[in-house]
Amino acid sequence: MLIESIESMMWRLSLFVCLIAGAVCEENGVEKESKVVRISQGSVRGYKNPESGIFEFYGIPYAKAPTGQNRFQAPLPAPLWLETLDAVDRGIICYQPAEFLQMFGQEKVAQEDCLIANVYVPDVDNKNIPVVVYVHGGAFHVGFGDLATPKNLVRSQNVIAVTFNYRLGVHGFLCLGTKYAPGNAGMKDQVALLRWVQKNIAKFGGNPDDVTVAGYSAGSASVDHLLLSPLTKGLFTKAIPESGANTAVWSVQQDPLRNAKDYAKALNFTNVDDFNALEEFYNTVPYETLTSKSFLDVPDSTFGFSLCVERETGEDRFLDDTPVNILKNGKYNKVPLLYGFANMEGLFRLPLFELWKDRMNVKFSDFLPADLQFENENQKEIVAEQIKKFYFKENSVGAETVSDYVDYFTDVIFAYPALRSVKLQVEAGNNNIYLYEYSFVEDIHIPKQYPSLRGANHCAQTMAVLDGTFVENKAEINVSEDLKNVKATLRELWANFIKTGNPVPEGSSFPAWPPASANGSPFMELGRELELKGTLLEERMRFWDAIYEQYYRPPVPPPAPPTKHNEL
Repeated sequence: MLIESIESMMWRLSLFVCLIAGAVCEENGVEKESKVVRISQGSVRGYKNPESGIFEFYGIPYAKAPTGQNRFQAPLPAPLWLETLDAVDRGIICYQPAEFLQMFGQEKVAQEDCLIANVYVPDVDNKNIPVVVYVHGGAFHVGFGDLATPKNLVRSQNVIAVTFNYRLGVHGFLCLGTKYAPGNAGMKDQVALLRWVQKNIAKFGGNPDDVTVAGYSAGSASVDHLLLSPLTKGLFTKAIPESGANTAVWSVQQDPLRNAKDYAKALNFTNVDDFNALEEFYNTVPYETLTSKSFLDVPDSTFGFSLCVERETGEDRFLDDTPVNILKNGKYNKVPLLYGFANMEGLFRLPLFELWKDRMNVKFSDFLPADLQFENENQKEIVAEQIKKFYFKENSVGAETVSDYVDYFTDVIFAYPALRSVKLQVEAGNNNIYLYEYSFVEDIHIPKQYPSLRGANHCAQTMAVLDGTFVENKAEINVSEDLKNVKATLRELWANFIKTGNPVPEGSSFPAWPPASANGSPFMELGRELELKGTLLEERMRFWDAIYEQYYRPPVPPPAPPTKHNEL
């Protein structure tokens, strides 16, 4: 446990005193109003933020992470308590690589039992308030519920927001297809959270029948996957995926057993071909070791551990078929979607440009997405050259073509998977998908070395809607007037959708925004102004459609385990 500072101890003591005294507390000489809510597990007390004017409840357990050899299984029921839970603990996060823990600061403490929710409630007397649940990003390996906070959205739009933690990396996504590691534990955490919201949000003033699930990056892919799972029926009514899709190569493991073996080797475990020994290794290795490495810089656009197609083990499966098959079959939750991405998502890969540009010129095939398959190496090299010419023409990958490099990774990692998912969903009968591209960027955010890269970075729209990463709402005082206006516009669009299922409902002053067709038309460009346009990235999407129609490799579930485990 983290050793507390004297100041922190004094604050906790004053908080304890104020709880005994009543519903108003002082912090740094300022009175803090509190609110007690009785949920199914017991009473929780939250406090009114004097800056945002909303009530905040932090660190409420919504489920319990299993331990020991069960550590990779679905979550257990949430704990109960008799005394009022003081909902102020903002430090709990799930296990993740140490370098990210250091980024978040010493106040964040990784622990095994990390499944907590944070609830933000406007200071109004209304009941049946629309609810938005935000799923955090971080490539399924890092992050926590309040990686970006929704305070200004709640304050300005009178919605209730919920953020939460879910298990990450190996802890959340090891997929061996056995009783002890069936797969998708992190997604089953998300289902447990949505069930908790259904059961308890009315006590905070929220409407359990009007829940929107939203997410950014891996959280966006999670939201898109939540649509597909048989476990989520009736748990939400609308969805907002922001820069991540269920058809993305990085969102589903192509070969989960191979992933498990490769990662174990990286952790210096050599007996990977003995399945029983491999499972025992993962069941017993300390979390600090388990999270010591990541695959976030792999050139084939995979991130290591993510979702998997689960084999039948006798337990509830989150994902029982490939996303493409589920979408084509049309057997999924068809709800209104506000769906899109930023116009230069590939800036996400700019930090690796100097390291990768020469390698891309020597062997571009190493950078093809992992969900493409070929008859032989010669065919792979021919297709790689075709793709390279499409983006870079006859030029080399270098400083003069850095914008092409960004476009390539924009399309491979984010844009094409999103538009492919939209196409399949529209073809399956969802006629309520509102498609956008976010393009606003300020001069200060344009890379000085590459001034041609004038575009919005990965999840820039999320940072406009929410309060920004690691910052309190007071940081918005220092943003430009242009960005303030963009933030206000996006929050209103998002709130309109959360409340009505339409970002531009009847009576709105915004330009009309019709749902998209299967070809990605029309879409709304979200920049300094709103502009309805035709087909989004038409030529680039047609190119990738042709590639994937011929070379797509669907993900596979883990194989049946050997005899000792085959009692399943």
